[in-house]
Amino acid sequence: MEDKNTSIGKGIDRIDGLLKVTGKANYATDYPVKDMAYAVIFKSTIAAGTIKRIDSTEARRQMGVLAVITHENAPKLNVKGGLRGGALLQGPEILFHGQHIGMVVAESFEQATAAAKLVKVDYEQAPGKTDFDKLATEATTPKGREMADVVKGDAASAFQNAAVKLEVTYHTPIEHHHPMEPHSSIAVWEGEKLTLYNGSQIINGAQSAAANTLNIKPENVRIVSPYIGGGFGSKGGQWANMALAAVAAKMVNRPVKLALTRQQMFNSVGFRQQNIQKLNLGATADGKLVSLAHQTTTHTAIAEEYIEGCGEGSKMMYEVPNSLISYKVAPMNLILPTYTRGPGHSTGSFALESAMDELAYALKMDPIELRIKNYPEKDPSNGKPWSSRTTIKCLQEGAKAFGWNKRKAQPMMNKVGDEYIGYGVACGTYPARQRPSSAKIKLSRSGGKVTALIEIAASDLGTGTFTILAQTAADGLGIPINYITVKLGDSDLPAAAGSVGSVGASSFANAVNEACEKITNELLAKSGKQFFVRPTANQLMQSENITEFETKADAQPPAEAAQYSSHSFNANFAEVRVNAHTGMIKVSRFLAVVGAGKILNPKTARSQIIGGNIWGIGMALTEESIVDPRWGNFATRSFADYHVPVNMDAGKMDVIFLNETDTKPNKMGIKGVGELGIVGVAAAIANAVFNATGKRVRDLPITPDKVL
Repeated sequence: MEDKNTSIGKGIDRIDGLLKVTGKANYATDYPVKDMAYAVIFKSTIAAGTIKRIDSTEARRQMGVLAVITHENAPKLNVKGGLRGGALLQGPEILFHGQHIGMVVAESFEQATAAAKLVKVDYEQAPGKTDFDKLATEATTPKGREMADVVKGDAASAFQNAAVKLEVTYHTPIEHHHPMEPHSSIAVWEGEKLTLYNGSQIINGAQSAAANTLNIKPENVRIVSPYIGGGFGSKGGQWANMALAAVAAKMVNRPVKLALTRQQMFNSVGFRQQNIQKLNLGATADGKLVSLAHQTTTHTAIAEEYIEGCGEGSKMMYEVPNSLISYKVAPMNLILPTYTRGPGHSTGSFALESAMDELAYALKMDPIELRIKNYPEKDPSNGKPWSSRTTIKCLQEGAKAFGWNKRKAQPMMNKVGDEYIGYGVACGTYPARQRPSSAKIKLSRSGGKVTALIEIAASDLGTGTFTILAQTAADGLGIPINYITVKLGDSDLPAAAGSVGSVGASSFANAVNEACEKITNELLAKSGKQFFVRPTANQLMQSENITEFETKADAQPPAEAAQYSSHSFNANFAEVRVNAHTGMIKVSRFLAVVGAGKILNPKTARSQIIGGNIWGIGMALTEESIVDPRWGNFATRSFADYHVPVNMDAGKMDVIFLNETDTKPNKMGIKGVGELGIVGVAAAIANAVFNATGKRVRDLPITPDKVL
C-alpha cells in the first residue's frame, strides 16, 4: 500500500519538465557567451593514407575567418589523455574516412562552414581495411585480457553427443546512437582556467579527459552539463570535438562554439559495431542444456581496441555444464566503436534468445517452459549466489498479462485478413551496481519554512535524475519535494559516478540518502537532546532555531556486495503483424516485465523502459548503418536513410514492475533500468516474426525483403 507521506515510489512528474517544454533548459550550446566565435570541423575523404598537403589559402581570405587549424599548427596534445577515437589533429596520418583533419574558426557558423569547403587537401592514399565481410575471415584474438576465452567443461564434445543440436549464426549491423542533441561544446578560457559547456554522461570523467588531453591541471577545467539531449553511451566517453573546441578558443583568444552536424555524427563519436555471432546449443531430449558455445567475430579501429561483450549474458542466463564464450576481432579503417545502450547484452541477447526459441521449436517445447527448465540457482559464471533473480516470475507474470496461452506453437496459424500474427518472448539481464559518489546538502530556514539545496556532479540524460534525487531528499529530510532544489551537471559540485551502465540512480540516490542521514545525525548532535522518536532534519532545523546548516557525504557500495551476483532481469513479450503481400512488419503489442529492485519513480522508470523497448524495435526492424567498402564511408548519412522507429512502427507499449526488495547491491535496493529496456527486445520481435510467418531471420534488421 502506498505511503502518502513518502515521495519515493510515486510517479511524480519530472521537476525539470516545464523548463524543457518551454525551451528554458540550457543544453551545451545554449549558454549566452559574449564575443563568441564558431568552429566547423572538416574531415578526411579517404579511409587510409597520409595528408601530403593542405591548402587553406582561399579559406583564410574569406570574410570573418579567424583561423584555420590543422596538424601543421595545432598545439601538442596528449593523445592518451582519455578521449576516445583519436582525430586530435596531431599528425598527417589518416586512419578512417571522416577523420577530423582541421577546423575553421570564424565570426559566424555560416562563414566557418563556407570557408571549410574551400580547404583543399592532397593525400597519399593507402589500401584501406573497409570490407568487414572479407576481414572477418582474418579476425584474430583480442588484445584485451577481459575478452579471453571463457571455458567451462568441454563444450565441443558435449555438443557432439547431445540428443538435440542447434548450430546457427546471427548477424547484427553497425548502429549509431543519434541522440536528438548532437555532440557540441562551448569552450571559454579565463587565463589558465577552462570552462566547457558540454553534454557529458560522466561529468568528472569529461573533466579528467579534457585536462589530461590538453595538458592542464584537472582543477583548471570545469564541465557544465545540467541538461543532456540524450547520449545512450556516446556521451559517456568523450571525443575529440570537446578538446578541439578548447584548442580553437585558445588559438583565437575567444570563446568558441563547436557543434557537430547530424552527418558528422556518423564518423565522429563511435557506433555499435557489427557482430557475427555463432551459437551452438546442445540439449537432452527433454530440454536440459548440456552445451553452449557463443563465438563472436567483430571489428575495431586500427589504433585502438573496443569490443562489446556479446557473450556476457550467455555466461549466466542458463544452467549449462559445458560452455565456451569467445571473441575474434578484425582491425578496420573505421572510427573506434563504443558503448551503446546495453553494450554487448542487447546484441548478445538477440543471438542467445533467438537460439533458445529455435531450440524450443526443435524440441516441440513452449519457449517459456524451456527457459524455466534451465534456470540456474546461482550465477553459472562465477558460482556466486544471486542477490535476487526474478526471471521466472517475469516470465510467468508476463505470460498471464500478455495472454501467452493464445499463442499457436505452429507458425502461420494465426491470420486476420492480410496479416499473419505472431507471438514472441525473450529474456534479458543487466548488472546492478553502485559506484562511489558524493553529495552535499544545504538547509535554509526562513520562518517556519525549511528548504534544501542538493548538490552533486551527477548527470541527467533526460531520464529523471533531478526528480528521483528530489524524491530521495524529500523522504530523507522530511521536507516537501517542492521545497527542494537539485543542482547537478557541474564538475565544481561533489564528485559522482556517471549516467552509464545503469549505475546512475543507485549511485546518486544512495549518496543523497547518506547525506540526508548524516545531516540529520549532525543536527541531532548539535541539539544535545534525546528524542523518543527520531526527528527529521526539517523538524530539527525548526526546533533548534537554526537558519543555515550543510554537510557533505560520501557513499560506497556495501562491503558484502561483491559476495553476490546482482542483476536486473526482464521478460519481453511481442505481438507482431506481418502483411502477407508486402512483408511489412508492425509491433502491434509489446510488454516488458521488469525486476529491478526499488523503483524510485514508476513514471520516469517506465519511460526509460519504453524508450529502450522502442530502440529495440529499431534494432529489430529498421536501424542499420552501411559502410561502402570501396571508400570506407557511411552510405547512410542522415535520418533520411538511417531509420529510427516512429509511431507507426509501435503499437501498444506496456511495462510491469515486479515488487522486489534486494538491499545486497546497495543500501536502498536500487538496481537501475537504463540499459535493461533494450536487452532481449530484438529477439522477442524476431521470435514473433517466426511464429507469424515461419521465416527465421537471423540477420538484423528484419526488413520486408527478408520475410517475403
